[in-house]
Parts: sequence; C-alpha cells; structure tokens
Amino acid sequence: MPDFVTSQGMLLVTAVLGYLLGSIPFGILVTRTMGLGDLRSIGSGNIGATNVLRTGNKGAALATLLLDGGKGAVAVLMARWLFGGEDAAQVAGLAAFLGHLFPVWLGFRGGKGVATFLGIFLALDWRVGIALCLTWLVTAIVTRYSSIAALIAAASAGLWILWLTDATLLVLALVLTLLVYVRHSANLTRLKAGTEPRIGQKKT
Repeated sequence: MPDFVTSQGMLLVTAVLGYLLGSIPFGILVTRTMGLGDLRSIGSGNIGATNVLRTGNKGAALATLLLDGGKGAVAVLMARWLFGGEDAAQVAGLAAFLGHLFPVWLGFRGGKGVATFLGIFLALDWRVGIALCLTWLVTAIVTRYSSIAALIAAASAGLWILWLTDATLLVLALVLTLLVYVRHSANLTRLKAGTEPRIGQKKT
C-alpha cells in the first residue's frame, strides 16, 4: 500500500469525485447518441464495450472502450495532480472503478469494469498498464472470448506489479481483481456450460 500523506477529508473528496466520474455510463451515451438503441436491451444488457460491439458498430464499441478506460485514467491523473500523493491516486482509481460497476444513475447496475481497470493501471504505472493491455489482447486473439481475456489479465496484475514495480499497487490490484471476478460470475457459469458468446458474436 502507498504511504498515506493526503488528509482524510481530501481523500473523501477524491473518492466522491472519482466515483461520479467512473459512474458515467459511456456505453449507453454512445449507443444512444449514435441511434443504436437502448444498450440494456441488447445482448447481455451490459453497458461495456463488448456488448456495444454486439450492435454491429465497431466505432461505437471502440469509443466506449476508450471512454471507459479514459475515465479511470483521468480519475487517477487528476487526483495525483491535485494532491500529489499516490494514496489519492489509488483512492480515485478504486472509486472510479466502483462507480463504473455500481453507478447511482442506473440503480447501481453497471458494467464489468475491464476497460476502466486497464485505464486505471495505465495511469498508475504505464508499464503495468501496457503489460495488462497486451495480456488482454493476446488472450482475446487466441481464445476469442472477452471474458477469458479479462479474467486472465486481471489475474496477472499482481504478477506484473511484482515484476515491473514495487508492491505499493498490490493491494489495490487484488481488490480490483476480486471485483472483476465477482462481476464475471455469470460469464464463468456460461464458460463452464459452453454457452459463452465469443467476441463479436450476438448473444442468443
């Protein structure tokens, strides 16, 4: 864990702002703006880029991916810029992640957090972030399952942190990884049953 140098009051402000930023449902906003319908009634109903791809619009999916990743990165970078401490940066990242998973605007039913997870680590330590992105990409290309790529990338976070940097990010990585696995519980069930849709495949 990082050294706590930011006051509790400022950490609370950081957490609230990070949560609000993370809770912006870009998938829904992008699909609505592009006239693609209500994302929650498409495919799995998830608000992330993988489900946006099921609309058949790759541009919308890419925009959602970048925006969902970007809000995690912006939360971290803004907290670091405003308060200067890695404690604030990590709190902002965690709060943004929780905002994406449990957005107040959608009755606390949000996405699975993969893009936001990657964006957070790109901002916290670019070496770890790039390693996670490549892990996700290679796994996705090989398996054609977004869920497997997400689970393997998340599980690898601790190993990449220990190899590429010090252990100050390890606790955050473990918490975020656990949340990723919790949010992918239905995917794990479908993978075991052989009914998990592959990337680009419409869920039936």
